[in-house]
Formats: sequence, C-alpha cells, structure tokens
Amino acid sequence: MTGRTHDLIAFTGLLTATIIYPPAHLTLGTAVAAFLANQVGGITPDIDQPTAPFWRNLPIGGLIGKIISKMLGGHRFITHSVLGLILFGFLAKLLLGFIHPIFPRINMELVWWAYMIGMVSHLIIDTFSKEGVPWLLPIPIKFGIPPIRAWRITTDKFTENWVLFPGLIFVNLVLIATNYEVLVGLLHKV
Repeated sequence: MTGRTHDLIAFTGLLTATIIYPPAHLTLGTAVAAFLANQVGGITPDIDQPTAPFWRNLPIGGLIGKIISKMLGGHRFITHSVLGLILFGFLAKLLLGFIHPIFPRINMELVWWAYMIGMVSHLIIDTFSKEGVPWLLPIPIKFGIPPIRAWRITTDKFTENWVLFPGLIFVNLVLIATNYEVLVGLLHKV
C-alpha cells in the first residue's frame, strides 16, 4: 500500500479506538503526541524498504535505508510480523520511558498505544495486498486475504486509489458523524 493509505488506515484505527475506549484524561500534548506516534507507527513496518518515503526524506536516507533493510532481512520480513510488533513495541516503550521526564504531562501509555495501533493497522492492511504478510515469522509463510492472490489489492492501482482510499475516508466521516458527542467531549477535555 502507499504511504497515504497507511496514514489513513492508522488514523482510522486510532479514531475507532478513541471512540470505543475514550481516554478519561487527555491533554493537548498527549493528543498531539498520540496522533504523531500513530502516524509514525503506521509507516514503521516499511523502514525495511530502502525506497520508503521515510528514508527518502533524510539527507543520506537511501544509504541508511539500505543498511537497515539488510539488518531487518529485507522488505516484508521481521517488521511485518508479530515478532516485529513485539520488538518495535518494546523499543517504543523504552524510548517513551526515556523521553517521559522531558514531557512529564504527556501520557506516554496513550502515546504508546497510538503507536501500536498504527503498526498493527499497517500489517492488517498489507495482509490484503498481493504480497501478503509473514505474520508468524520465523515460519516463512505469508498470509493474505482473500486467499486467492489474484483477488488481493495491488499497491497504487485502481482498487487502492479508487475503492480503498475513498472508502476509508467515508468510514472516517461516518465514525465522526455518528460519534460526534463523544469526540466533542474529548475535545472539551483537551
């Protein structure tokens, strides 16, 4: 999937989780940090791809991306598995624990959950792509939905650009419209 689809599906996951489990306390700093962490989580699994937008936006990102890709086993390997979720979840927890003293009013637990929602959303949506996802690595089987590969979504083609992406926008609009009171209530807490 393209980066914009991963961004939108990560946001959709965060919005859904926020509606189902609205946080009891929310500061503006936590809301902003959670949104940013969610978006970073939504693209984190693709750091194993040297041509990913993340690497292209850094001055020597192409070189770093190639090194990281080799270290992580190439595209759609460890970062696209439950093992990768555990590893990156642990690393994110460490990083957030390290920076928490700098930002003591930010609820790092909510930020961590937002990050993990982004990561999980990435793997779920990639499961619908032609390549599938090796969820159970080190077992080298890629899972895809539907099971018939020809019916899966091809990245940056008609189904993604004209069905999936607009469909996600529609889902977000419906979620916002049908849960307006909950969301406004959260904004009043900020």
